[in-house]
Amino acid sequence: MDRKELEGYILDTYGIEPDYPWKDQPDYAVFRHPANCKWFALIMRIPVDRIGRKGSDLIDVVNLKCETVLIGSLLAGSGIYPAYHMNKDHWITAALDGSAGDERIGMLLDLSFSLTAPKRKS
Repeated sequence: MDRKELEGYILDTYGIEPDYPWKDQPDYAVFRHPANCKWFALIMRIPVDRIGRKGSDLIDVVNLKCETVLIGSLLAGSGIYPAYHMNKDHWITAALDGSAGDERIGMLLDLSFSLTAPKRKS
């Protein structure tokens, strides 16, 4: 899944458009819950060495909130990395270059959306 496909998936699934909060990073897109404004996805274009790959090419990535118990096993697979510039205990970074797999990114996005949703009152 690439950046445009992910943005389309978010719009089609959740009806949410990106927010661009940083003037100095115009291609950093934040996706927030409408009810509580919490982030559930952050798409960025960063140098590949920031996620531990060799080189200086730029890559699109998405940060997603994740269950702590899943992070270790996810990091063992391809295309998933410790969170770039966020809490590594609760967030992961997925490469948007096809290496993480479309189904996996979709599942992780749905999980992130769920984890950041407003809590239900009992």
